[in-house]
Amino acid sequence: LNVRFWRSKDGGKTYDSIRTPHVDHHDLWIAPEDPLRMIVGDDGGGQCSVNGGESWSRYTNQPTAQFYRVTVDNVFPYRIYGAQQDNSTVRIAHRSGGGFIGERDWEPTAGGESGHIAPHPEDPDIVYGGSYGGFLTMYNHRTEEVRAVNVWPDNPMGMGAGELKYRFQWNFPIFFSPHDSNVLYTTGNIMFKTTNGGQSWDPISPDLTRNDPSTLGSSGGPITKDNTSVEYYATIFAAEESPHEKGVIWAGSDDGLLHITRDGGENWTNVTPSGMPEWMQINSIEIHPTEPGGLYVAGTRYKSDDFAPYLYKTTNYGSSWKKITRGIDPTHFTRVIRADPERAGLLYAGTESGLYISLDDGESWRPFQRNLPIVPITDLAVTNRDLVVATQGRSFWVMDDLSTVHQLSDAVLASKFHLFTPRPTYRMGGGGGRTSMTQGTNPRNGVYIDYHLTQAPKDSSKVVLRVLEENGDVIKSFTHKEDQLPLEVGSNRFVWNMRYEDAERFDGIILWGGGLTGPKAVPGFYKARLVMEDDSLEVPFEIKIDPRIQATELDLQATFDFQMEVRDKLTEVHKTIKAIRSVRDQINTVNKGVDPEHAMKDSLESVAKEVLKEMKEVEEALYQTKNQSNQDPLNYPIRLNNRLSFLSSLSGYGDFSPTDQTIAVQEEVTKLIDEQLRAWRSIRDSKIPEFNDLVKEAAIPAVVLQP
Repeated sequence: LNVRFWRSKDGGKTYDSIRTPHVDHHDLWIAPEDPLRMIVGDDGGGQCSVNGGESWSRYTNQPTAQFYRVTVDNVFPYRIYGAQQDNSTVRIAHRSGGGFIGERDWEPTAGGESGHIAPHPEDPDIVYGGSYGGFLTMYNHRTEEVRAVNVWPDNPMGMGAGELKYRFQWNFPIFFSPHDSNVLYTTGNIMFKTTNGGQSWDPISPDLTRNDPSTLGSSGGPITKDNTSVEYYATIFAAEESPHEKGVIWAGSDDGLLHITRDGGENWTNVTPSGMPEWMQINSIEIHPTEPGGLYVAGTRYKSDDFAPYLYKTTNYGSSWKKITRGIDPTHFTRVIRADPERAGLLYAGTESGLYISLDDGESWRPFQRNLPIVPITDLAVTNRDLVVATQGRSFWVMDDLSTVHQLSDAVLASKFHLFTPRPTYRMGGGGGRTSMTQGTNPRNGVYIDYHLTQAPKDSSKVVLRVLEENGDVIKSFTHKEDQLPLEVGSNRFVWNMRYEDAERFDGIILWGGGLTGPKAVPGFYKARLVMEDDSLEVPFEIKIDPRIQATELDLQATFDFQMEVRDKLTEVHKTIKAIRSVRDQINTVNKGVDPEHAMKDSLESVAKEVLKEMKEVEEALYQTKNQSNQDPLNYPIRLNNRLSFLSSLSGYGDFSPTDQTIAVQEEVTKLIDEQLRAWRSIRDSKIPEFNDLVKEAAIPAVVLQP
């Protein structure tokens, strides 16, 4: 196994190449009972063969990308960037307007398979990305222009690190200044800065590595060498400028040194933690979110057969350090540490074998795996109360909404139950669709209502979640039995889709292009109330307008009012239809029960026939009763309820106020509906009582009108 896949049938005297869907093979399994069945693992993924390698399955049917790093931009919704082993760099939406995240939602971006990526903070369609050999490009997503802006474009292929003017690692840092979006930094064995988009680069540091000659020779040997720069050593592997103070920059090397400058690179100080083992690869650094002199460091020594976790923190610019790994498995070496920007002391750590969390600034850690596959975590990003995870072998994952984690405490865990305050939710479409192995899962669309139960309720029928308007009016109620309100011991999540109650429906209803879904809540303030048997908790939350749309909140309110009016009228119509059907069934039952010899049989049948005829006329004006299947409306014209419900669906296309003509049609259809409802009320108030008087006279049970 190598770049190619080779096979020998004569004990190694000769070899022939087996064609596979990808290159760079590193694993092979052959079924012991059937050598024709095999699985090969390469940098593209895994492929199966059942005919000895004559043909293979695809690797594009599995989410097995190996991402080196992850970054996000500041657009709405934010996009995720990363470079994947032996494949493209990618920019992908973290959510889409459709049911799932598909190929239309991702695109190639700057750089190559191994590099860091840095979208411009003020214009994220301008992206910088790196790859091996010091390769660095700018990509313009608007024009699809690519420009190479290597710091020193001298092709290093085949050379040992010691032969180069500058040493750039396979995975060298690239980052913008948080103080000046025109300033871009990158690192080799020294740090560079550009203020003109890479037209020129200025060194701003000396060599910040050990620069040990014994580590700068050619890689490989004695048979063959392999100098592609992935093996280059003595390079700056992690770097960042402080957002608190301009010119405070940290740099960590892959051979175990950590430096800081407090004057933009004029002077550098070695602040490597004392007691940290030598030759540590400083894999990632994280600026403290509130302490100007604070930094977190994640290091690895697995290349030296040391698989222990190494995490450190300082709050005084590196004058002193504290190791913070208690609770992490001693064999889970650490690749990345990130600090939550909103909750002090909330940290996330990515290891070779999963994810960890600390609620006390690293004093203790606990696993935070949830449904995340147990794979190497290569990088993390915290943005918009989401945790974005880059993995080595299972692509990107996102934990949607960290609000629960932000509010977690010992008191919460000790309480009988706790209702967390939801984060502000944007009123937008998409989400919740079914996915396949080649599609990403959209965040569920709606307000995330999270709650924690210390114990299961004794009577689940007494548990109700209510969503209320700000004034306390109930919008909707949800129960465990009817609405699958989860009631597990521990954490629970219910997603309210921001919809009010649906219109009334009846059995067998068929509509063409119409819907009964309740209107979507407008931007504003709301409440969630969780009733747990004899106790209850209530929290406020906010729904925000999608910042991308042109509509105003007045437009959305106009649509909401329109749809509520339509919904209420449809409910009135459908309750009328149900009442008509109930009365018809009772009249038919009465008629069937009358003795043929009864003196009043003829008069009862005569009045009943007239009532049934008039009710049928009303019902068939309101609803097409001939429809028995979804395609029947093609043959039998739709009636008034369908025409009205269509307007509700139509007005929900996009975020706009209803058109004038939509309102005109609604008024016209509503007028026709009201005529039929008046006809029904006349039947109900005069004809049915007349029939009941006869029934009473005949000593037969009367027809009961539903309220």
